[in-house]
Order: sequence, then structure tokens, then C-alpha cells
Amino acid sequence: MKFRHRAQPNVIPFQIAPMVDVLLVLLCFFILTWNFARKEMEIDVKVPTAEHGGEPSLAVNQTVVNLKSDGSLVINNRPVTYQELAEKMAALAKINPDYAIILRGDENVPYKFVARVLDVCRGAGIWNIAFPVTKPE
Repeated sequence: MKFRHRAQPNVIPFQIAPMVDVLLVLLCFFILTWNFARKEMEIDVKVPTAEHGGEPSLAVNQTVVNLKSDGSLVINNRPVTYQELAEKMAALAKINPDYAIILRGDENVPYKFVARVLDVCRGAGIWNIAFPVTKPE
């Protein structure tokens, strides 16, 4: 009796190179999004609450200026003086006259510091300024 000889199926081994490529792309994605997400969240500025407001979304042509309760300024996790702020705002206004500033002022900051930052921005020619707030709990 003659039996048919069945061919053994070819088992393709696990391919590591495509898996490494996918993992590297995912790693890059998570590192970049994590870096953007924590950009200004480390600052201990507690913005005031408002019923009909919210945090603006970050775009390319925006800079976040954090104003602490003692009147000190922080931009990109680096303390700056009002003179450095004026120089930076003047440089940004030269690049783009419609440049946006997000002024995250602490809820306990005296208004004179807010007015000073507004004056610096206006002196540099920046008119687009947003004041983020949080929703009440």
C-alpha cells in the first residue's frame, strides 16, 4: 500500500527586526508626548477657577509665562527676570507679530505683577495674551 507523503508546513520563525522597529517608534512617540505634556505642569502655579473657562491648548506659536504668587516669572521651567522677559518678548514679536502668550498667573498673585507682565508684552508689541483658568470642582 502506497501512502501519500504530506509535506511538513514551513513554520516561519519569529522575526525580531520588525518588532524592534515598532517598539522604537512607540518609544519615540511616548517620549515626545510625555515631554510636551509635562512642559509646564511642573510649575507650582495654581490658576484661579472660573465656571466658563479652561486651559488653552498649546500651539506652535505660543509661549507659556508662569507668574508665581511672589511675582517671580518662569518660562520653560527656567526663572527669568522682567528684563529677560522684555528681551524675549521683543524677539518673539519680531518673528511673528501675532505671537500668543499664555499668562498662567497664580490665584494669589498681586495685580501689580500681572499689570507689569502685560506692560512688558505690550511694550514688545505682543497683543495676543490668554489667561488660563481651571473649572471649579
